[in-house]
Formats: sequence, C-alpha cells, structure tokens
Amino acid sequence: MADGPLEGATRLSEEEHDDLIPTHITTREQLNEWEQQNILEAEKWAFARRRSTVMSVAFLKELHRRMFDRTWGWAGKFRTTDTNIGVPRHRIPVALRDACDDAVLWVREQAFPAPEAAARFHHRLVSVHPFPNGNGRHARLTGDVLLYTLGYPRLNWGGDRLRYIDALRAADEADYEPLLHFLGVDDALNE
Repeated sequence: MADGPLEGATRLSEEEHDDLIPTHITTREQLNEWEQQNILEAEKWAFARRRSTVMSVAFLKELHRRMFDRTWGWAGKFRTTDTNIGVPRHRIPVALRDACDDAVLWVREQAFPAPEAAARFHHRLVSVHPFPNGNGRHARLTGDVLLYTLGYPRLNWGGDRLRYIDALRAADEADYEPLLHFLGVDDALNE
C-alpha cells in the first residue's frame, strides 16, 4: 500500500501486512472502503439474532474473523507480536477470558446499567488489544451487540477521535466518566 498507517492505528508487522487478501488494493482509502464492506457483512450476521455468547472468547474471535475475513489472512486470530498498546501477546488469551468473565458478572449482577457495562467491556477489549488490527472497531461492535442482546439501542460512537482516545486513556486510570460522557451514556443514566 502506498499510504502509511492511520494516525493512532496499530502498526502492522511486515508479515501481518503481507496477509492482505485483496491484491488490487494500493491505497489506504481503498483499504478503508474494502474493510468497511467486510464489516457491514459482519454486522448483518451479528445483529441477525440475539446472542447469549457475546461475552466469550469464541464469539469475540468469530466476530473479528467475520469483520475482516475478506481483507486479512489473520482475521479472528490473536496477534503474534507485541505492540505499543495492549497486553503482551502471551497474556492475550487469559486477559480476554478475564474481560469476558468480568462482563458476564457485571451483567448478571447488574453491577452497572447495561450501557455502562457495554462501555466498560469495550474499554477492556481495547486495553487487551487481542488482534493485529481492527481492535477499536471490533470492541465498538462488540459493545453494540451486547446492548442489542440486552434489548438496548447501540451506543453513539461518532465524534472526535482525539476525545475518544483521551476518554480511553482516562478509563485506563479507572476514570470512566469521560468515556461515558463521550458515548452519551452518562446523560441516559441520569434520566
């Protein structure tokens, strides 16, 4: 590809980059369009029915696979390199299972209102950063599928990317207010 990595995106290793499936893609814009079509197909699958297994490692891997299976050979597979974000690669399976177990507990025990639980689960997935790329999009879609399963509307993920990144960094320090505010969840919780 002629264009460099997106601002804030995880840089792919040469091996991961070589796993690009469509051979006609030469620009970042073409890649974004191709990935978006792949993701739309995954959304159709994800929202086709309410799922009881959203908070499981198997579901998370399958969702990522479906989101990127026409784009990347590593779709649905954990990253094999360490990155500047996320847990060390050897800790991914345990950290992801722990995130799922915590989310199951939050929902079952109603520890948080459903939109807040989805936002917190999203943050945990991003902080684990299990896949070579697409982690943010994957975590956002996972949060939305969780809410759909619980009978709630999707979250509002739009807005300023820098505010979103800042909100995630605050959540890294256990301050979830900026993330909840960014998503409009705090307004809904106060009604």
